[in-house]
Amino acid sequence: MLEKFYPDYEVESAYGIDYQGLYQEGYRGIIFDIDNTLVPHGAPADERAVTLFLRLHELGYATVLLSNNKEPRVKSFAGQVDSPYRYKAGKPGREGYQKAMEQMGTDRSNTLFVGDQLFTDVWGARRVGITSFLTHPIHPREEIQIVLKRKLERIVLYFYHKRNTDRNTNKM
Repeated sequence: MLEKFYPDYEVESAYGIDYQGLYQEGYRGIIFDIDNTLVPHGAPADERAVTLFLRLHELGYATVLLSNNKEPRVKSFAGQVDSPYRYKAGKPGREGYQKAMEQMGTDRSNTLFVGDQLFTDVWGARRVGITSFLTHPIHPREEIQIVLKRKLERIVLYFYHKRNTDRNTNKM
């Protein structure tokens, strides 16, 4: 039952993913969450975010920012990193992810999702069959509803890590 919340990959940061290698594997679109995935909650795009999106676009990736936040927040960030966006996306609902893929001209076989929350970001990506990367939150300061979800996420991640440890032990 918990498997529906498991990411395909767990990484320290969105900035440490091998995007070039994934492009060589055939991925062509990336859907990103913003807050606590790319920058601390509510922060503008920093030099690292701008550089990442410039590099991704140079590699040939299409990108879309997918956020449950309001348009002023998402539009401002999107302008700073030169990426299309979808606001009030209704994650983990399927529609936002599907519309993001339509915007990019990609499908679930060649699209990645990068986000920091299991119950919105990862679960939504899994519901539409997109490869998902769970990042560690950039900053501990979060809205109260997210703080409460993080407590439940710890339980799911405990079983996710246990499963992966068991699998790795069995492979040896």
